[in-house]
Amino acid sequence: MEPPDGSSAVSPDYDLSKPLNLGGIGLRQKLASYGDPHFSLFMRKLFIKALGYSEDALSRPIVGIVNTCSSFNSCHANIPQLIDAVKRGVQLSGGLAIDFPTISLHESFASPTSMYLRNLMSMDTEEMIQAQPVDSVVLIGGCDKTTPAQLMGGISANKPIIHLVTGPMMPGSFQGVRIGACTDCRNNWAKFRAGTIDIEDISALNQELAPTAGTCGVMGTASTMSCILLALGLMPLSLPSATAPAVSSSRLRIAEATGTHAVALAKSQLRPQTLLSRESFLNAITVLQAIGGSTNAIVHLMAIVNRHPQVAGSITLQTIDEIGRRTPLLVDLKPSGDNYMTDFHNAGGMLALLHELKPLLHLQAVTITGRTLGDELSSIPFRPLPLGSPLKSIIHPLNQPLYPSSSLIILSKGNLASAGGAVIKASASKDRNLLSHTGPAVVFSGPKDLAERIDSPDLNVTPSSVLVLQNIGPVGNPGMPEAGLIPIPRKLAAKGATDMLRISDGRMSGTAGGTIILHVSPESADPNSVLGIVKDGDVIRFDAEGRYLHVDVGEEEIRDRIEKRKREMREEGARGAAWVTREKQRGYKGLYMREVNQAEQGADFGFLTAAGPS
Repeated sequence: MEPPDGSSAVSPDYDLSKPLNLGGIGLRQKLASYGDPHFSLFMRKLFIKALGYSEDALSRPIVGIVNTCSSFNSCHANIPQLIDAVKRGVQLSGGLAIDFPTISLHESFASPTSMYLRNLMSMDTEEMIQAQPVDSVVLIGGCDKTTPAQLMGGISANKPIIHLVTGPMMPGSFQGVRIGACTDCRNNWAKFRAGTIDIEDISALNQELAPTAGTCGVMGTASTMSCILLALGLMPLSLPSATAPAVSSSRLRIAEATGTHAVALAKSQLRPQTLLSRESFLNAITVLQAIGGSTNAIVHLMAIVNRHPQVAGSITLQTIDEIGRRTPLLVDLKPSGDNYMTDFHNAGGMLALLHELKPLLHLQAVTITGRTLGDELSSIPFRPLPLGSPLKSIIHPLNQPLYPSSSLIILSKGNLASAGGAVIKASASKDRNLLSHTGPAVVFSGPKDLAERIDSPDLNVTPSSVLVLQNIGPVGNPGMPEAGLIPIPRKLAAKGATDMLRISDGRMSGTAGGTIILHVSPESADPNSVLGIVKDGDVIRFDAEGRYLHVDVGEEEIRDRIEKRKREMREEGARGAAWVTREKQRGYKGLYMREVNQAEQGADFGFLTAAGPS
């Protein structure tokens, strides 16, 4: 007779005469090692039964749900509700949903930067997926570095994964004008620095820029990565997975459907290294260029690509530039345009965009359903917006783009770019004349120097100067802080300057705009870096169309400066000493500084890449 809780009176798992099938589903995989598999399973079941599970529940495919909720992370504030909805979808489909925590990262609450912890989160994700008895995994994330960290770890663990993003926040309002984090944060702060809005206004704006939970409501890094995940095929195209607002019922229905898909993945065992191909990544890069996505996505994509054993090395920065040359900017969202993610969602979102981009896409790429992108686009009902709709301008036709091509440009020529490359989001330039510019350098040796001198009335700077910030690269300031948006010097801002050519080896928030060159590699902390020896007054030449970035210093002078700098770096406290002192640095910081690779490789740890340690 069956016990009242539905469990079996005698479990076949305890029959010592029969070997356990350790390659099966659910609890029988990845057993803790006690030297006796039957005992290992016995121990696992007795402890999980302390949570009230029955034998029937424990016999089902297990869908792991990665829980990245944190009270420091407003982008993830809706995760408890999402987990409930995912569990509902899993259990309606015959699976068992079990959530487990990993690191949670929020851009504004991680010092020195969330990028510094991205690789740690990827390790946490990989190891927890590998260690625990899950048949498939739902990766719930949102804020900038969380989804790439999860995908990096997921590819390396290579169990079936499906992504669920938390979704963008809704826009707010200030004095009758729509505003939203975080492009409007930066634009209004620039006005406050320039003295065109007062302290009462900036205080009031602080209350309205992030009016709901969710990720930044513009085409920042979080939104960019959401669109890329769908383009890669890692979220269902049949759902508005990338764009539905965080606080909408639609986001909860997406979560429930994600649970259903996760059960199907647990049965099909479609793993990311099988699903993702070079063509998947080419589609993602096409979407990146078409949406005017975050420059951060380039670093993340290179790290993700280099985790994949079959794709690593086949996609480089030049691939991104080549695709950019033939891909127009179609989505009118801040910072490259004027609108918000809610507008993109209401205009048809990624489904509408992919239909527009069909001539540029590899339609044979596989998606999370096991069907190709072409099959999905053909089978999912789609009705374009009617003519005259006010939302018709959000997604431009392929032949009437917002920007003709190369929203994101890779610089590869000139002595500041030829060794490793550099990146600029040309479509977010506020003064397009600066996309071809020559001017004298005003150099800051690091964030501290920048903070101390940028607003000095004695700073020798004019609107034609080129602002150069050193030592904010992967090693020089661990984690490549988003300090690349060098502020306009206050004395120039007060006279109406809104843009200048700015160069650094760091990153910039995807929500920011301006004529800003980033990710210069090798970074200035490297003893052999040309960026590291640029001085005040050196003439810098930049031409976006020609992919050219050059400092007018002769080769012999560059060699002399580098040799002098190497001598200085051996001295205690010298500029760039991080390159030397990292060898004796303890803890995670030491691991990070010794192992992180350069931006063009993804700023990942070398030992985590598909190639492994060298």
